[in-house]
Amino acid sequence: MTVYLLWHVGHQNEAGADGATVHREGETVYIDEQDGDDPKLLGVYSTVDKAEERIHRARLLPGFSAEPDCFVVEEHTLDEDEWPEGFVRVPPEPPV
Repeated sequence: MTVYLLWHVGHQNEAGADGATVHREGETVYIDEQDGDDPKLLGVYSTVDKAEERIHRARLLPGFSAEPDCFVVEEHTLDEDEWPEGFVRVPPEPPV
């Protein structure tokens, strides 16, 4: 069974030119939690349409309305492992 996770990213990063906040890179919502971005899980839905309906409702609410284009819908399969090979932490590069 496929489900759709709906996320909203509140941006606080300073990744842009002169420390400006980056919201999107092309069609992709930018996220850097180490630089202050705040992802919120709004729900898990059975269809993309239901996730999109929630986006329309959320855009009317405080916080979400300030960043109306920062929603992400991710498709996942129930009972399927994520990160099956683990992960490796990459230390941040030292300041120049």
